[in-house]
Amino acid sequence: MTDTENNLVNLKNVRSDEQRKIMEQIVTDNVCPFCPEYLNRYHKNPILTEGKYWLITDNQWPYKNTKHQLLAIYKTHKEHLSELDPESGKELFELFGKISKERNMSGGAVTLRFGSSPYGNYGSTVKHIHAHLIEPDLQNEEREAIKFKIGDPNNRKDK
Repeated sequence: MTDTENNLVNLKNVRSDEQRKIMEQIVTDNVCPFCPEYLNRYHKNPILTEGKYWLITDNQWPYKNTKHQLLAIYKTHKEHLSELDPESGKELFELFGKISKERNMSGGAVTLRFGSSPYGNYGSTVKHIHAHLIEPDLQNEEREAIKFKIGDPNNRKDK
């Protein structure tokens, strides 16, 4: 491991200088920024709602061309889908459904990466399992599709 990475975050996927600065501090602190005891130290957006398993907040660094991008952060540190309580899936969709209705979202996507970095977490900056609720901004003049990375093309098993 280098001085710009740890087992909890991946700096290869930062999207702004501000995000890089905070992520480098997270590496120095060697903590998970999404674990409840550290979340408020690094994440400055308020918690909008929470349930037994998830808390929902606006993404601090949304993808380009988004109208809404919310994060659902699992309330205990887990990195793989198989570690989640099956009831948490029901709660996740209930919370996302409530928020999407409150924000009058016309449509979008729900995404969730998990597991080993070359596979699911390749595009993620934080390995603690979290889901995204994303509505594109179709009024944006660029109207470019939102890109959500999954799978590292430079880490093929046959190399």
